[in-house]
Formats: sequence, C-alpha cells, structure tokens
Amino acid sequence: MTTVSSMSERQRTVWMFVALIVVGSIAPFVLYPTFLMKVLCFALFACAFNLLLGFAGLLSFGHAAFFGGSAYITGYLCRDLGLSPELGLLAGAAFGGVLGALFGMLAIRREGIYFAMITLGLAQLVYFVAVQMKFTGGEDGMQGIPRGKLFGLVDLSDNIAMYFFVFAVFLGGFWLIHRTIHSPFGQILKAIRDNEPRAISLGYDVARFKLLAFVISASLAGLAGSMKSLVFQLASLADVHWHTSGQVVLMTLLGGLGTILGPVAGAITIVSLEDLLADKVGSWVTVIMGAIFVICVLLFRRGVVGEIGALLGKKPASGPAGH
Repeated sequence: MTTVSSMSERQRTVWMFVALIVVGSIAPFVLYPTFLMKVLCFALFACAFNLLLGFAGLLSFGHAAFFGGSAYITGYLCRDLGLSPELGLLAGAAFGGVLGALFGMLAIRREGIYFAMITLGLAQLVYFVAVQMKFTGGEDGMQGIPRGKLFGLVDLSDNIAMYFFVFAVFLGGFWLIHRTIHSPFGQILKAIRDNEPRAISLGYDVARFKLLAFVISASLAGLAGSMKSLVFQLASLADVHWHTSGQVVLMTLLGGLGTILGPVAGAITIVSLEDLLADKVGSWVTVIMGAIFVICVLLFRRGVVGEIGALLGKKPASGPAGH
C-alpha cells in the first residue's frame, strides 16, 4: 500500500509539472507576455512566502524588503556595472538570502505578532534606505535597467525570449520549493508549525530550522524581485513598500495557505484583477481587493485551491462507503 501511495504521489507531481510546462509554453502566444511575466514574478514571490507561513508557521510582514531590495541590487549591477542578466539574478537572490539571514537572526527570537512586527520594522528600515540612497533614484526609482543577453547569446529585449527565461526561472524556483516541502527538512518544518514544544522535546534545533526556512524564502523572494526589475527595466519604491508585503499575504491566503499551487492561483487572481480594474476604478482597486480578502476569509477559509482540494478529497472517501 505504501508503494502504491508513493507512486501515485510521484505521478501527481509529474503530471502537475507537465501541466505547468504545457500551459506556460502556450500562454505567451495567447496572452500578453509582459502581463504573464508579471504573474510569474509574483507567483514565485507568493510561493516563497507560502514556504515560510504555510509550512513553517512564520508570518512575515517584511518580505517586500527582499523582493524590492534584490530588485535594486540586480538593477544596479546590470545597469551600472554591466553584469549579465543571469549573474544579476544570482546576485539578487544572494542578497535576499543574506538580508534574510540578518532579519531572521533578529526576528526568530520572538513569536507570533512580535515576530511579524519585527520583520515589518526591519523592512521599513530598508524602505527608508531606498528613499535616501542616490543609486536607487529615490522616488523616481531606478530606471533604464537593461535586459541584456542571456549567456551572451539570447537577446532578452525580445518579449518572447524574456518570457521563456522568466518561465524557466519560475519553474526552477517552484521545483525547489516543492522539493523542500517534501524533504525531511520540510516535514520537520511542518512538525514545528503544528507543535513546536513536541519538536523541541524530540531534540530538533527549532531556531536553526526556522532560520533556514527564512533564508530560503528570502532568497527566492529576492529572485522574484530581481526578475521583475529585468522584465519592467525598473526598480521602484513600490517594490520595497509595506503594501507589497501585504499584497503577497493576500495572494497566499486567497489561493490557499499551505498548498503547493495556492500561491500561484492567488497571484494570477490578484494581478489579473489589478490589471483589469486599475483603469476602470482607479484607487478603488484597493477597496475591492480588501472586500475580496474579507469574503475569502469568511467563505473560503482554506483558499481557492484548498477548498477545491478538500472537495476532491471527499470523493475517494465516500466511494468505499457506497460499496
């Protein structure tokens, strides 16, 4: 029974990635590539955040610091120092990881709302640094970031080429998150989330596991921000603002906290609604997003993907009873 169960789990994983690859490969020929690239950037950002909140149980209100901070670093390295886009992305992800380690060493000393407030306060420090530093461009943002040539061969100024590069990076990040969640490390994170005192009694160094989860999440959030800066050739204060931290929380909860595909669904929904409503309702878009969030929390507590999974999960259970 165990072998059959594990085989079916592997098969589901394979089919999930096959479906993602097929849909992602067709999408740019049906929809606007720049819109799709924005969705992919925020989907990776939301997946990274979900790793921390959904599987480690740590609510961070400061993830915009990694997302926006890495966007500035990649922009500076590619525009002012002439680095290639792949090296710029790696540097952005590394910066996110280092910043995550610094934030994590301070924040994981506390729990619950205190942890969240510490991350928010530290992120605001990054925001004010971005306002004051000259190389960031202040309120005007860092403009004119070149997309460059991938490995010196592929010209990323072409939207289709850029899209498939972003899509490949997203798949890599998504695979890493999926592998982390289904590894022994991921199982320990779930144990810490569900019952931290018991995890401590079993001899696990809880603080170390939390810090590692924080660093991985921050690195991937930084990678997402770096990609966005290359796609739009811009890094702005909006990327590092606390509103972006709130936005990724909304995406994760709307899609389904603690699910694999939930953050992706949440990112697609929020980005699509913003693009659809921005020209029609203006500033009211934030009010509409707030209303959607309230409705989701009241009616779909597991999120969209979580509720669908729960409905599908009931069907096999009811089958044997019928017999």
